[in-house]
Amino acid sequence: MLGNQIFPLKWEETSMDDGKPLVMSIVENNGSLFMEFTKTGEGLWAESRGVICKTGTDFEARFTGEQIRLGPAAGWILRQALKNGGKFKLTKLGSDQLRIATSSWSGIFSPISK
Repeated sequence: MLGNQIFPLKWEETSMDDGKPLVMSIVENNGSLFMEFTKTGEGLWAESRGVICKTGTDFEARFTGEQIRLGPAAGWILRQALKNGGKFKLTKLGSDQLRIATSSWSGIFSPISK
């Protein structure tokens, strides 16, 4: 999925209920995955280095508590759930949607650019 040249590296949340979508960017740096989530109008939600693992048809971005940085836009529940590390599960939904989920949150995203 991520090795595919046509896989978008920037996604915008379409399932939010507050009118302020998260924008998720994926970057590979020195063999490590770097994910950044920015809440529109509020700033950094979370960013993390980690590894990607294939789990069946899905992928998981796994990270430790030292690898994730939670920004001012992250709520208390998310902070408690991810402060010691965790994972983001990435599930392709058709050709133009991606579900991103963690222990206390999930959202549906559409690509911004390819």
